[in-house]
Amino acid sequence: MQTLEKTHPKLQELKTRLSEINDLESAASLLYWDQATYMPPGGAAARGRQLATLRHIAHTKFIAPTIGQLLEDLSSYESSLPADSDEASLIRVTRRDYERAVKIPADFTARFSQHSTETYEVWAKARSANDFATIHPYLEKTLELSRELANFFPGYEHIADPLIEEADYGMKATSVRDLFAQLRQQLVPIVEAISAQSATDASCLHQHFPEAEQIAFSLKVIEKLGYDFQRGRQDKTLHPFMTKFSTGDVRITTRIRENDLNEGLFSTIHETGHALYEQGVNRDFEATPLAGGTSSGVHESQSRLWENMVGRSRHFWRFFYPQLQSQFPTQMRDVPLETFYRAINKVERSLIRTDADEVTYNLHVMIRFDLELQLLEGTLAVRDLPEAWNERYRIDLGIVPPNDSNGVLQDVHWYGGMIGGMFQGYTLGNLMSAQFFQAALHTHPQISTEIEQGNFDTLHNWLKANIYLHGRKYTAAEIVERATGKMLSIEPFILYIRRKFGELYSL
Repeated sequence: MQTLEKTHPKLQELKTRLSEINDLESAASLLYWDQATYMPPGGAAARGRQLATLRHIAHTKFIAPTIGQLLEDLSSYESSLPADSDEASLIRVTRRDYERAVKIPADFTARFSQHSTETYEVWAKARSANDFATIHPYLEKTLELSRELANFFPGYEHIADPLIEEADYGMKATSVRDLFAQLRQQLVPIVEAISAQSATDASCLHQHFPEAEQIAFSLKVIEKLGYDFQRGRQDKTLHPFMTKFSTGDVRITTRIRENDLNEGLFSTIHETGHALYEQGVNRDFEATPLAGGTSSGVHESQSRLWENMVGRSRHFWRFFYPQLQSQFPTQMRDVPLETFYRAINKVERSLIRTDADEVTYNLHVMIRFDLELQLLEGTLAVRDLPEAWNERYRIDLGIVPPNDSNGVLQDVHWYGGMIGGMFQGYTLGNLMSAQFFQAALHTHPQISTEIEQGNFDTLHNWLKANIYLHGRKYTAAEIVERATGKMLSIEPFILYIRRKFGELYSL
């Protein structure tokens, strides 16, 4: 593979400046990781200031005229290179980021950062106390700032478009809505057909599973999947996430419930999917804008592929189930593999997105996406959000949250980021995961047999070669077409759902 060589002095100067900016951003990410894992509550106020300072400096450095001039000076050099060369890709992606960032004032970045940090701390307490009233004014401010951010990009079709594009470049509210409408039309009848049947017995998952034992088993699993502990670690948090400070330091977090084996195990596999992506990026891209996942959707495709298509498959558990029984002999010794398999794939209308099964999960995402658009449009007021949330759950899933902790307060996204562009990536990721997995199996039909034997190398290497190594060289649409030979479609996902759950529920 071609590397980013010192072929042009101005490109080297650009890379030097980008490396300094990356160091500042990584330091900010480290402070956020600490806030979400180990920071004492008393540090919240100072942490907001510290994060705001670092992000302000990083943003100011990136939008400096010097960066713009270097990109201008490199235009002719870029044109002389193959478009998919590493050097041309670095210049192209940096220019795209610069043209977006230069429209956002540095003081706004600092204000939003400090507000988000303060809001996260208030949310953590409000969620625990089932207290939406406390977080309400903070969320009002988040909405105001989100609209302000969108308006730095005039000429949009929908106010959410600039926010969606930040996470999923090339997507707009209209295109996401159209895709979601197609998917919903296919999924709702499946949910209704399954819901009409007797509920699957999942009681085997709801015994007492000591936290330390759960963590020990999960770590064995993800090491087998390929997670490199020399370049990563796992810690506990309130809402699991993955974060990267460099290609040599990619960390994951998890959340454990001692009465629910699903929670910790599958959130760990999910975050590992994100981490495998980041650990697999070409190391020559280190400290440049190429060194990361190309979009929210592609990133989620990897977490969902490893969590669901691998981690919830029979092939996977034919290898790991004896080890699980050995780890929890009292709880699992007398539970047949098929009973366990059906339990971890139980389909039910539930309240919590992160606990949702593969069939209903996307309905949770669509609810949040629609509410985001309404908030940004001004057709839904923040004060009415809990009621609107509950009503959508009643209509779409036939259940109503008993409280806001299990309703509008359950996800961290609006309380640690912006309103807009925060959720569509999850469903885009589900669609991509099926398309990628289908392509990998077509190229290497032995993958399923290898998974049964505890061998994940062929799948991991295919994903690395077709997705991970490229970092941000290609857009999501380009990655999908290069890896699968087709544009993004709902068909592979629907085929996967119909086959797997059709067999489980005799549909």
